[in-house]
Amino acid sequence: MKGYYISRNYKSLFNAAGKAKTDCENILAEIGFKNLGFKQSSIPSSALGTIKNTFGISIALLRLPFKSVLCTQYPLNKFRNYIMFVARLKKCQIITIVHDVKFLKGRTRDANKELRQIASSKGIIVHNASMKQWFLEQKMESPIAVLGIFDYLLDKGLPNQNDKNLSPNPYEIVYAGGLSEGKNAYLYDLDQLKNDGFIMNLYGIGFDENKIKVNKEDSVLSYKGAFPSDVVAYHIEGSFGLVWDGISTEECSGQYGQYLKFNNPHKTSLYILCGLPVIVWDQAAISNFIVENNIGFTVSNLNQLSQKLQNLSKEEYQSMKANVEKVRKKIIAGGYLKDAINQIVKNT
Repeated sequence: MKGYYISRNYKSLFNAAGKAKTDCENILAEIGFKNLGFKQSSIPSSALGTIKNTFGISIALLRLPFKSVLCTQYPLNKFRNYIMFVARLKKCQIITIVHDVKFLKGRTRDANKELRQIASSKGIIVHNASMKQWFLEQKMESPIAVLGIFDYLLDKGLPNQNDKNLSPNPYEIVYAGGLSEGKNAYLYDLDQLKNDGFIMNLYGIGFDENKIKVNKEDSVLSYKGAFPSDVVAYHIEGSFGLVWDGISTEECSGQYGQYLKFNNPHKTSLYILCGLPVIVWDQAAISNFIVENNIGFTVSNLNQLSQKLQNLSKEEYQSMKANVEKVRKKIIAGGYLKDAINQIVKNT
């Protein structure tokens, strides 16, 4: 379809949020949307990035045709109100792809203020059915499409799957993400669990081996390094990917853990892209996608992990791997966002 979007500068390619938004821009371009702003870039300097964004967005808004379709991404911090104001003046139809809801994330106490930045959209794309239900409960009247899972684009194509992991012993479980944040403090408690069925391969910035609570050689934690989000998939090795946030191994607790009830973590897409079935908290919103597609399993408590893995047959694991193959082909092709955009267009 014919529509427009405004590209901007993203500070870091290590950041999953930046990767998700740049992928959305590239998928929009692939289906016929035109970038009105400067070329997509990754300048780490906040000052230079802000200057470029200010000029690029301003020029884009001058170019924006009257009564056109403009696809935006939320949140956009400094520039959201500016873009929405000009787009409304030009009587444009606005589609909003929601990446994060600050209220649900515990970053603001004013849901109404945040909703006002989204409500004037002619169509909204959200992560999953749980997030859609929350918007409906807030009396959101705009058509809402569910993404299902985030796409994940790679220039070099799908990573090779590791066939030696068709019957691994022990299983290698992957966790990818920032390792210095409170959202994954539980990782350093995994050595306290019964863990004779797995080891943990960690990828990301901020790993602190001084926090390991047993002798390093006895730990299940194995740090593999940090890589930019556009190449990390080619370095990951393992049997499963783990989606679990918070400070506790007993449940996904705290603001990060509770956000999983509404959020689709971008790392889920990364794991699937790498050919890995996914282990996820059973109360996470993304767990429905995992179960419905038979691409992994859920746990309510990480104490269950060893037993679940021991009870998993070779045939069950191979079936999960085969189903992952179907999903990852759609993820790398941008299929989920394309479907959601088509649904919004039909309903507006």
